[in-house]
Amino acid sequence: MITQKPVQQPKTEPKDLPVIGNSVRIKVAGIAHIPAKVDTGATISSIWASDIRLAPDNRLEFSLFAPGSPLYTGERITVDDFKVRNVRNSTGHETIRYLVFLPTVIKGKKIRISYTLSDRSRNDFPVLIGRRALNNKFLVDVSKLGVPYPPHPINDELNRELKADPQKFHQKYMEKK
Repeated sequence: MITQKPVQQPKTEPKDLPVIGNSVRIKVAGIAHIPAKVDTGATISSIWASDIRLAPDNRLEFSLFAPGSPLYTGERITVDDFKVRNVRNSTGHETIRYLVFLPTVIKGKKIRISYTLSDRSRNDFPVLIGRRALNNKFLVDVSKLGVPYPPHPINDELNRELKADPQKFHQKYMEKK
């Protein structure tokens, strides 16, 4: 009879890490109270940037957010340390984005996060925090709502249209044309 020794699991001590919810307010590049979505399914973080340019001295220049956003300051950020990254979204679409490192404060903890620069104007949150930024720094409790999601008036309008005439709605939006 062969006896197997039980596989010893490494002892893991509970870490005393700050707990954050599915969203959190952060500070990036001096701009405070930025709503950010916490996404443990995303590898890397992303931030809304506009007017992205490569300067003649090969430094990358951009502004965080865009005119019309309450977070937009118009301040230009210039970085020497940047890379590019091929990013694939949840639908499989791939884009090449610049990757920059920006000082960020989350729950009073200052960390350096690598962000891809993208147009997040159509997203609910101007910043997405991925798991690389969170690893060994925070515990995520998805049952905690940190920042309320913005309302979606278009959904209200669509639901009114559905309620008024379900058949017409189905024909308009759901049937393949």
